[in-house]
Amino acid sequence: MKKIAIRNGRLVDPAHGTDKIADLFLADGSIIAVGAAPAGFTADETIDATGLMVMPGLVDLAARLREPGFEYRATLASEMAAAVAGGVTSIVCPPDTDPPLDEPGLVTMLRQRARHLDLARLYPVGALTRALAGKDLTEMAELRDAGCVAFSQGDHPIGDLQVLYRAMQYAATFNIGLRLRAQDATLAGNGVAHDGEYASRLGLTGIPVIAETVAIATIQELMRATGAKVHLCRVSSAAGLAMVRAAKREGLPLTCDVSINHVHLADIDIGYFDSNYRFNPPLRSIRDREAIQTGLFDGTIDVICSDHSPVDEDAKLLPFAEAEPGATGLELLLPLTLAWAEKAHVPLTMALTKITSAPASMLGFTAGLTAGCRADLALVDPQATWRVTPDVLKSQGKNTPFTGYEMRGKVMYTLVKGKLVYSAHA
Repeated sequence: MKKIAIRNGRLVDPAHGTDKIADLFLADGSIIAVGAAPAGFTADETIDATGLMVMPGLVDLAARLREPGFEYRATLASEMAAAVAGGVTSIVCPPDTDPPLDEPGLVTMLRQRARHLDLARLYPVGALTRALAGKDLTEMAELRDAGCVAFSQGDHPIGDLQVLYRAMQYAATFNIGLRLRAQDATLAGNGVAHDGEYASRLGLTGIPVIAETVAIATIQELMRATGAKVHLCRVSSAAGLAMVRAAKREGLPLTCDVSINHVHLADIDIGYFDSNYRFNPPLRSIRDREAIQTGLFDGTIDVICSDHSPVDEDAKLLPFAEAEPGATGLELLLPLTLAWAEKAHVPLTMALTKITSAPASMLGFTAGLTAGCRADLALVDPQATWRVTPDVLKSQGKNTPFTGYEMRGKVMYTLVKGKLVYSAHA
């Protein structure tokens, strides 16, 4: 494995709160020194990082790679290429593939495919119930042994609370983490947008905030009864975040994330039925968006994820209510996080924590820039601008509400395990 010297870079290390100009030295897939080269170190390759920000690679807690089963939307190869182009070096993929990730063999196959591609690291989330049907629990211990880092239903709710109760008892017994979407299916119904004035004006069926808060209340009660650790995926409302804040104050082992789309957008952005703005959960009110930004700043929200969900063109060309929810996001997570930090006057290291060290700690490793840390790095030109267009995106999914937007912050190099896996110059 090559020994690499990264010279003159601005090292931004959210895990340790540092921001300084220094050299970085890599060997055997790890960072071996910062500042001065170790005795006898001879670089096989030197990267001049003058003017570049050197940071830990992004850790994305929710990115659908669409394989197996939905290769017409995207493939593992296309989305792994998109990930490293966006500086994402570790990807957590939900279990809602076809078939779902409910058997150890499927998990093993997916991980082997990812290793063969040798780009980003892949962390599968196992299905909580067989076929995600919400009835029979999977063999969670076996799936964990096969490489699953947590268990989830994806966007498939469990209607029978007895099943969820048993799942949380099992998870608590074996110290297994659960990742749950907080949305009550009966209250959400066939809704496609936030239940508010704007949806009413457009004649769209709404999903009320209580669909989220009722689900959070239920999950919290089951946590108190079982002791299970739960991560709430894609909290979307001010009321939901208030409940998370109170639960954390109480000491419940509860964490949560939000989608980067919900950090920037609100229901009013739907405009004239633009299906690129259809998400699950839906974009909520401006007040909810402001609450999300506050929750990121005060620590209520632990992580920002891309919620990357590539959708084929035909599925987005349908009327808003029939269109497939979701958008591409792997390549936009970093510039949109930087944009939020700049607009909200959030310190850079604090903002980058939400997409590097915080999600990494949930996966059990340190994403930092000190000796002994993984050599998973993104080298970014923070001043470079680029326009979001379908031809620029590496992802097979080209649909995003940010098409045409000018982004600031361009990934120039990405390294995984000390190996250069992406160069903007290639």
